[in-house]
Amino acid sequence: MSPDQQHTVFAAGDYNATVEFYWAPFLLESNSDNAVVHRISERMVRRGSIDYHGRHWRGADVIVFNTYLWWCTGLRFRILNGPWESAGTEEAVTWVSTEEAYGMAFRDMLQWVRDNMDLNTTRVFFTSMSPTHQKSQDWGDAPGGNCYNETAMISDPGYWGSDGRRSVMRVIREILDGDGSDVPLTFLNVTQLSMYRKDAHTSIHKRQWSQPTAEQLADPKTYADCVHWCLPGLQDTWNELLYSKLFYP
Repeated sequence: MSPDQQHTVFAAGDYNATVEFYWAPFLLESNSDNAVVHRISERMVRRGSIDYHGRHWRGADVIVFNTYLWWCTGLRFRILNGPWESAGTEEAVTWVSTEEAYGMAFRDMLQWVRDNMDLNTTRVFFTSMSPTHQKSQDWGDAPGGNCYNETAMISDPGYWGSDGRRSVMRVIREILDGDGSDVPLTFLNVTQLSMYRKDAHTSIHKRQWSQPTAEQLADPKTYADCVHWCLPGLQDTWNELLYSKLFYP
């Protein structure tokens, strides 16, 4: 297994089972689809392109979808309405709100499920947004900090960080309650419980893509990863929720 591959497969031959991870941060085809080289400032997805990735998902007995953070680079998002060769022309690109773009991808995902999955035998899940902890003032600490050196969870049951876009959560709920209600999808809402865990990120304890500078080493919070999570940890709880919904629906 390699973290650098777009499609990673773990096979358990004795059980005739595989667990697969597929990198498609927007579900639709995008200019960030390379599993390693995807640090692009102006991200863009191609309209109607979900089968570009979806062809690799067919035949799954259980499929868990997730897409969120990559959409949230601003208030607007670029949609390519034609082939990639036309991406440099203004006529081929439409700017829409992030919520509209997200809703388009979510509806395309549901339509792909309708067209490609046997819903009598396949279980379909969608996991809600995973929050970050980049701003210490969100939980009442002095500005300028983040998850670095945090060792306790947030105790306020009503806490909601500034990075969590409720508008995106509303898009999901409105579609699932509306024109997507015919798809038997199980929604795994991990957002609120994850909001409390400012202490659960990898912080500086991870492989760095580049060697930290002397200035960064002198101030570790400048390169602390407050997006991804430690293993094991919070994601064990996510897995328990998935297990309970899978076997005790």
